[in-house]
Amino acid sequence: MVIVMFSMTPLFPDHSMGGAQKQLKKVALYLAEQGHDVTILCTRRSDANMPFHWHPNLEIVPIFRFKQPFPEPYATEVYNIASAIQDVGDYLDRADVFYSHDGGLIFPYVYQDTPAIISLRSILFSETLQSGFLFQGDGLVVPSQHTVDSWLATVGRFFPELKNRMHVIHNGLDFLEYRPCSFDDLADRLKLEPQRYQYILYPHRPDDAKGIRQTIAVADRLVHQYGLHDIRVLVPQWIDTGLADHVLAYYRSLQEEIAQHGLTDYFVFHDWISDSDMPQYFSLGAVTFALGNYVETFGNTPYESLACGTPVIVASVGPYRDMLPDNLVAKVNYGDAEEAARLAADILQNRQRTSDDTMHWLHENFKQDDMVRTYADVILNARKLGPMPYVHYHLDPGTVAFRLAPWCVVTGDSIYHDFLGTYNDDAQLVRCAIRGQVTAKDCSPDQLMAWYREGYWVPIP
Repeated sequence: MVIVMFSMTPLFPDHSMGGAQKQLKKVALYLAEQGHDVTILCTRRSDANMPFHWHPNLEIVPIFRFKQPFPEPYATEVYNIASAIQDVGDYLDRADVFYSHDGGLIFPYVYQDTPAIISLRSILFSETLQSGFLFQGDGLVVPSQHTVDSWLATVGRFFPELKNRMHVIHNGLDFLEYRPCSFDDLADRLKLEPQRYQYILYPHRPDDAKGIRQTIAVADRLVHQYGLHDIRVLVPQWIDTGLADHVLAYYRSLQEEIAQHGLTDYFVFHDWISDSDMPQYFSLGAVTFALGNYVETFGNTPYESLACGTPVIVASVGPYRDMLPDNLVAKVNYGDAEEAARLAADILQNRQRTSDDTMHWLHENFKQDDMVRTYADVILNARKLGPMPYVHYHLDPGTVAFRLAPWCVVTGDSIYHDFLGTYNDDAQLVRCAIRGQVTAKDCSPDQLMAWYREGYWVPIP
């Protein structure tokens, strides 16, 4: 088959800008290795503007001139958007199926005559949200149940057919690659001293929501309360650092905050790590932090770290709440730096590694072969289904019941809201949330609608 794929994010021969691009490469390579002709159209930029191959059957064509660097790719000249529509349409003239990775292409009429599978790898970025609400594809792939529930509670209210087109495909790991391994080569290149220091990993892009401020707060406690002076925190500088002044300014602001805490000697900023070096990187770590309030749709980092033998501490946000078992992975409520420091100190002082039970769970549930085969099955068997009908019903708080939104959870005597990244301790709200359902009989209609508009409740159709 001839398969055309779309990536709003730039692609590179030997490294990636995030987990979504890693998964795209794995799926595309699998299809190419099965003999299919695969072309990925992606955004170009100054350091990625020439076509290249990941496989003889797999060509990457940096053709789009969406705004770079991220975000707001559609903040570009009008003719660049028209050219993107034209280019995708030209390639689809000879395609058997279209696959859009991480949404991004928000114009469903472009693929109206071609079987189309859309994968949404984010539930935060504006272009991905537009792709979700404008979805008219023949299949929608998402990587977690949290993401399914979130889309069905929003887009699914207006398009009941959506639930019949959704596929949950968890990200998969190549456990021949992601496993405990020697890290001497990488340590030498980064000028690290693993015999002298225990390294805390913060393998995320520069985004407050990814938890860098929380990482600083925990490191402060580890050094100044627990007396752990043999630690160093590794922070990879994002691939855009040399291309965007605001990214460079962001890192400078971090370094200033780190200095204010007296931690300058404890943080090591280094170049972005290539995909091929990530197993070494995770293996050399003593513990990996994922402490932000970023609402992942899956989030590769904890799984990859655990597979390489390095324990993780994650904030109980989004899919991490239910996909990472409490008895196998250390979790904290978002913002609880004290508990995160206590757990980290225990891991560091006892030099813990991934337990056998956790490793077994990973290998049973997140096999790369299962992921790529399932993706291939969905893509290769795509058939045109026609547009989904739009349905509207009047939202009368006096007659409609509401349930707790899938992005909210009762935590002690408060409710944590994933998208707000905050806790609400309103006693009446919490009482209703514990029951999981609310109507106008439980509070005034005005109060109910106020909670609804703040995202705590979603209507039950």
